[in-house]
Amino acid sequence: MVGSPSLRRLDVSPASPNEFRVRFDWGPMGLRTIAPMVDVVVIVDVLSFTTCVDVALGRGAEVIPYKMNDGTAAEFADSIGAELAGHRGDDARYSLSPASLAEVESDTLIVLPSPNGSALAFGAAEAGASEVVAACVRNGAAVGSAFADEDLRVGVVAAGERWNGATGPLRVAVEDLLGAGAVLSMFDQLDLSPEARAATAAWHDAEADIVDRLRDCASGRELIDRGWPDDVTYAAQAHVSDLVPVLRGDRFVDRAG
Repeated sequence: MVGSPSLRRLDVSPASPNEFRVRFDWGPMGLRTIAPMVDVVVIVDVLSFTTCVDVALGRGAEVIPYKMNDGTAAEFADSIGAELAGHRGDDARYSLSPASLAEVESDTLIVLPSPNGSALAFGAAEAGASEVVAACVRNGAAVGSAFADEDLRVGVVAAGERWNGATGPLRVAVEDLLGAGAVLSMFDQLDLSPEARAATAAWHDAEADIVDRLRDCASGRELIDRGWPDDVTYAAQAHVSDLVPVLRGDRFVDRAG
């Protein structure tokens, strides 16, 4: 259009500085974009990793995330005397199934390989975040409340899912949008970026029937169809946990511990 400014001459990058203290983005690229600009990175992977972290810590266990299940995880777990969490459906005692961790004994050390949540957690730490936090629907309010009144910049990153396997392109997953919204709803809305406000609005819309929302979403239906309905049940228990899991060195522990 004649007389309109060229977008090439405008700074429209999501990484451009602005006044918002709290941001929201998706997946590895979103993490790379916002991690250098924040103090705290909150990872959300509702139907798997971050709900597993919350359930395990609630039982008194400690969780060591592992970037990829590349064949070295078993040797690593053996070297530190830890239990190795396997894939859903294999013969491992524990897995990326939250229900499998519901009876874990106190003081158990669990190595939890995850190509999504673990990779994001380590990526946030490598980017220099002072706090790396695992959040889900169960503890979203607790995590948000822990940082809402602190003078810190916060970035919430939804893990999402993948098309065509663990290395495929990002698939936006509504369960992680809602988990992020549970965290972000605890902040002053004036502190939130437009993306973060949108996640908050999604949470407010879904909160009253969160169980049905997670059961009916694509990822929830997939888990139920594959025989893991209890994982969806655990993930949909809103506001049941006061834990704020933070990465200390190589493991997640409760921030209050």
